[in-house]
Amino acid sequence: MKEAMFYEALPDKGVRCNLCDHHCQIHDGKHGICGVRENQGGRLMSLVYGKVIAEHIDPIEKKPFFHFLPGSTALSIGTVGCNFRCKFCQNFDISQYPHFHKGEIAGRNRTPSDIVDTAKASRCEAIAYTYTEPAIFYEFALDTAVLAHEEGIKNVFVSNGFMSPKAARHIAPYLDAANIDIKAFTNDFYKKLCAGRLEPVLETIRLLKALGVWVETTTLIIPGLNDGDEELRNIARFIKEVGIEIPWHVTQFYPTYELLDRSRTPLETLRRARDMGLAEGLRYVYEGNVPGEGGEHTYCPSCGTVIIERHGVELIRNRLQEGKCPECGTAIDGVRM
Repeated sequence: MKEAMFYEALPDKGVRCNLCDHHCQIHDGKHGICGVRENQGGRLMSLVYGKVIAEHIDPIEKKPFFHFLPGSTALSIGTVGCNFRCKFCQNFDISQYPHFHKGEIAGRNRTPSDIVDTAKASRCEAIAYTYTEPAIFYEFALDTAVLAHEEGIKNVFVSNGFMSPKAARHIAPYLDAANIDIKAFTNDFYKKLCAGRLEPVLETIRLLKALGVWVETTTLIIPGLNDGDEELRNIARFIKEVGIEIPWHVTQFYPTYELLDRSRTPLETLRRARDMGLAEGLRYVYEGNVPGEGGEHTYCPSCGTVIIERHGVELIRNRLQEGKCPECGTAIDGVRM
């Protein structure tokens, strides 16, 4: 447990948490929406500091990052809790754990040094803060990220993008990359299916890009909910507005948690989304959760040559020559490509 950052005192021992864009007003003895930040006598405390519920070594492509240290591995960590309540969450047993277990906080005790030492011993080039929204364990992520940078290890967030601008600015000097979900392009979707809002997510993408963080984006395409042509086109246009070099991962949904009445996303829907993204001018659009279909390869945006060949998240072949296409010499965007 550690005192939280980004909160202000209110009358009668109340506090307002400003870590994310919910800006929860929390009475003494109560929790914020995330379930892991508690007002204890007028002090806001992070209940998940050092309480790691999941820890695993993954290919960086699994996060997914296709233009950040391709072929490397990342130590992935996360705690319980989340500031969203997505009805289609694939990690709902972790993200909603405090709500399922009357506020209980589960996890293995770990220090920032433990995490960095494990990453070093495992020869991981990055630490990925993931499984649930990393902003809700911000203090632990920040302390770990600072130490990791001192050791030459990169830090990446896999995020819903709902952190406050102040929090994003504070961690940006230690954050090397972020993959941010654009879950849909309507507030109605965010409100009904995620208990959030769209605009703060878009603002985080703009801000992190402006602060020099490498950004990739992901949209889980759910049949009948966010798969319309206009919505997909609007997502692609927004990404292009921020940066045509930002990769967009369009990913197959499968029924889970509270959204069991929808079928898997048809492959043709992912193809349509990818084609739209490329037609709108994005350089890199990838199909996710459908390995072996070719939509996970990196193609040269100039000549169309397959530059990085993948099977799902497994890197099969990397033909880049000093970050450039071997056929036409076009520079491929990313970090250590």
